[in-house]
Amino acid sequence: MSEKRTTARAFHDAAGVEDWRVLFSGAHAYFRVRSFAEGARFVAAIADVAEAVGHFPDVDVRPEGVTVRTASGEYGALSPRDVELARGISAEARKLGLEADPSQVQVVAIAVAQDADSDVGPFWAAALGYRSLGPNEDVIDRHRRNPQVSFQGLKPPRPGRGRTHIDVSVPADQAEARVAAALEAGGRLADASHAPNWWTLASPENHKVDIAAWPDFDDDAEG
Repeated sequence: MSEKRTTARAFHDAAGVEDWRVLFSGAHAYFRVRSFAEGARFVAAIADVAEAVGHFPDVDVRPEGVTVRTASGEYGALSPRDVELARGISAEARKLGLEADPSQVQVVAIAVAQDADSDVGPFWAAALGYRSLGPNEDVIDRHRRNPQVSFQGLKPPRPGRGRTHIDVSVPADQAEARVAAALEAGGRLADASHAPNWWTLASPENHKVDIAAWPDFDDDAEG
């Protein structure tokens, strides 16, 4: 029996998860620490919470902060256990006097265009040492460290002419500031018709990047 899913909106409506933001691959939080040793103590507390809940997050420890990701399933779908785990981790952070900084969480993904009759996923999985989630599905880092690769149809079709762009999943309350910073740095707004779900920007040399906020507030988002 599959685990019950929780939408991003339902996740945010739960008490005790104010430190967390929902991005492409689950719920994320960043907690500032004063030393690597303090970060290690926090990770030990996270481990105790995870054991009690029976649900285990991905944790990245640096001397200046600890990033935590909690999700259920391959695509980072959320479940009630993710709410419980996030709430418990935030409670432990407060006990240690740690503050969350939502501006420091993001997920970067690579979007590859392909023609309708093509499936380039096996190539990208092999080249990156990734695992494919199936025909025409994303390919992902087995250890969830590096950007996932997704595939989109070329419109109009252009056989033999590949296209890629970068997707940057950021918290909904950080998206407009990120867009503004990129424009200030010399970018241009290529498409705002989907805002506030996402904005498509172009670099000075016309490389595209989407600043995506939709996972953090979409009722139908599963991570």
